[in-house]
Amino acid sequence: MWPVRTVEEHQAVVAALLAPLGGEEVPLAAAHNRVLARDVTAQVSLPGFDNSAMDGYAARSAELAALPVRLPVADDVPAGRTDVHPLAPGTVQRIMTGAPLPDGADVVVPVELTDGATDVVEIRDAPAAGTHLRHAGEDITAGTVALTAGTPLGAAQLGLAAAVGATTLEVHRRPRVLVLSTGSELVDPGEPLLPGQIYESNSALLVAAVEDAGGTGRRLHFVPDDVDQFLATVRAELATADLLITSGGVSAGAYEVVKDAFRELGTVEFVKVAMQPGGPQGAGTVDGVPVVTLPGNPVSSFVSFEVFVRPALRRALGHAAPGRLRAPATLTAPLRSPAGRRQFLRGRYDAGTVSQVGGPGSHLVAHLARANCLVVVPEDVTELPAGAPVDVVLIEGALQ
Repeated sequence: MWPVRTVEEHQAVVAALLAPLGGEEVPLAAAHNRVLARDVTAQVSLPGFDNSAMDGYAARSAELAALPVRLPVADDVPAGRTDVHPLAPGTVQRIMTGAPLPDGADVVVPVELTDGATDVVEIRDAPAAGTHLRHAGEDITAGTVALTAGTPLGAAQLGLAAAVGATTLEVHRRPRVLVLSTGSELVDPGEPLLPGQIYESNSALLVAAVEDAGGTGRRLHFVPDDVDQFLATVRAELATADLLITSGGVSAGAYEVVKDAFRELGTVEFVKVAMQPGGPQGAGTVDGVPVVTLPGNPVSSFVSFEVFVRPALRRALGHAAPGRLRAPATLTAPLRSPAGRRQFLRGRYDAGTVSQVGGPGSHLVAHLARANCLVVVPEDVTELPAGAPVDVVLIEGALQ
């Protein structure tokens, strides 16, 4: 009889297998969607100098007390100019957005409040002193931390890193994950099928899921239900891996090659998790490398990856919040759920409501492809009416 675990207990077991990954230095352009492993210190202040926030005229506010006023335009200051002259009393300088503010100026008058002239400008209205100026260091000052370790690097973060002068970043190394499907019934897509055979799809699903989580996935060619061949295939590749994920061969019946092979080694424990789909699970190590064994039905395999493997991978990558986004929703139709097992139903989330996609069968991969969330039904709930509140996990195609 296999031991029974709660979802949270098995999540903790899988998470404990994967230690935080070390850092590596990469060019800024290669750091997108990685996680920062070391603080980034600003080499320069932002802004680096006082500058204009508008196209207009740099002026002294004291000279704009009586409006309208006509003042000579002493100079032009485009963005990028490096030899800006101080503002002489009784004059203005035409200035562009981002251009350095001349010494002596304390306001920028937008061009819309003037006649736009380039020799002698008429200023019809003017803002208060200090308006439309960007002061040096108001965003960040040189020598301070711009980005802290653990920050996921999206577009805004990479923009900041470039703005403060970084050319490379130290990021957490991507986990190298091997994916292996088992089953004598499996055939490569595109090959002719004999009666009783199916196309192998789990490796494509799981490699994509690994890469979506931030890892690098590599598919091993699936093996038939033969213990010796399975172990030979696994051990030939383990030295290059941080994690091995298998799918199939873990149920309680005969010809369960993963269970039979790893039980002989005694380093992988097989359990039942109180959930549906994805009850049969395994976790442990082989030759010191972490191993997670998932059920073979595609929906069970996907849900198991989402619940157990994805958060463990993202935690190892340095994410402080490794889980998917969750959202409250209301059901559009009633549903039933088995007592004592947490149900993860495929659903379609839209503007605060969710509808179930397909039935509970773990073979219904077409329904999985149309889902954008998992509807989570607690273990002690057996039925819910339309309009009932539920918790949904937003997955591929939903808000990330």
